[in-house]
Amino acid sequence: MGTDQASEAKSTRRNYLATGGAVAAGLLAGCVGGDAGAGDGGDAPADGSDGGSSDGESAADEEQSDDAPADESYTVSMASVGEVTFDAVPESWAANNGSWADMGIALGQQPPEAVYLASRYHTQLYDDIPGVSVDKAGMTSLWESELDVEEFLALSETVDFFAMDPNFLLGRTSNWEADDIDQIESAGAPFFANSIFSRGYEWHDYDYLTLYEAFEKLAEVFQEEERYQAFEALHQEFQAGVDEIVPPESERPSVAIMWPQPIDQPEAFSPYLIDEGTSFKQWRDLGVKDAFATTDVKDFHADRGQVDYELLLDIDPDVLLLRGNEAKTAEEFRDTVVAFMEDHSVASRLSAVENGDVYRGGPLYQGPITNLVLTERAAEQVYGVDEELFDRERVADIVNGEF
Repeated sequence: MGTDQASEAKSTRRNYLATGGAVAAGLLAGCVGGDAGAGDGGDAPADGSDGGSSDGESAADEEQSDDAPADESYTVSMASVGEVTFDAVPESWAANNGSWADMGIALGQQPPEAVYLASRYHTQLYDDIPGVSVDKAGMTSLWESELDVEEFLALSETVDFFAMDPNFLLGRTSNWEADDIDQIESAGAPFFANSIFSRGYEWHDYDYLTLYEAFEKLAEVFQEEERYQAFEALHQEFQAGVDEIVPPESERPSVAIMWPQPIDQPEAFSPYLIDEGTSFKQWRDLGVKDAFATTDVKDFHADRGQVDYELLLDIDPDVLLLRGNEAKTAEEFRDTVVAFMEDHSVASRLSAVENGDVYRGGPLYQGPITNLVLTERAAEQVYGVDEELFDRERVADIVNGEF
């Protein structure tokens, strides 16, 4: 669908309630707050009468009244945005990151038109799942050197909502104000999300959600509750299987999750301490030991600090998990990052390097599908599990509406 056609179709969806007569402001697409059933506009007869019956009402009049558009609006609430009312199920959208984008794909939706950073939406993780793929070729990255309010306003003409936490946008840039959020929402595309991938941001002073709590909320937005329930059941079975392969605590390795600086030939690292954010879900579920948890090393969110090889040698984690390398295959990662560390005078003395236990540490963002893939991969990395832990055909069936 072309841009002009998409804008026209979106305008039709936004304004269809008005064709039935007066419409309460709270029923317009994307309004935040308000009672979904306020006012009498959506049920008003098309002929403009007060709706009362009369002995002289004709069959044609009755038929016209029956054909008036029904009020299909519904409201979904979430910490950070409150209640958001939709006048119809969204058809086009933008997502903050790969977590929310992946939730939408799991719910059988079209890919988002834009994300915060397309390079960090790792769609190659779908490669082993038959019938599930996403082409990012036309997907817009909203972050370049900064976030542009005008770009969001233009996008609000083609998308029905932003699956983005507005507090994340305000917290990550200095050139936005709350009025900018209000202006974008007034254009008809509300914000609906909660920043869940990390719990290290000071501005996040409202309730966090787990991955599946957020997933359930998005399912309400897309009116795909049954599909969500099918995925939740699959996830519960998956978790039970994961619990069975986790060894006793005394046999679990210590891991250091870090972002290498620079990526290919690292001399220093930004450390991540495992917390309740969704970007650590696979490591929490596998019960690994955080090598930094019993040291003075702080999460990089706290002071943007770094660790070097000398400090790593003192701690000497069993496994090194390096983020920022998801665009590489496992072989490409070994040929670049691992090869550099093996030739490094200090890095080569680390136990993880000597034993070949340096791996890609997973992306910052994961949703219900990618979490299955990443957890299975992590189980192989840290426990040597060499088996499929989830049914790929079943995932594809749920995504495609066969459940």
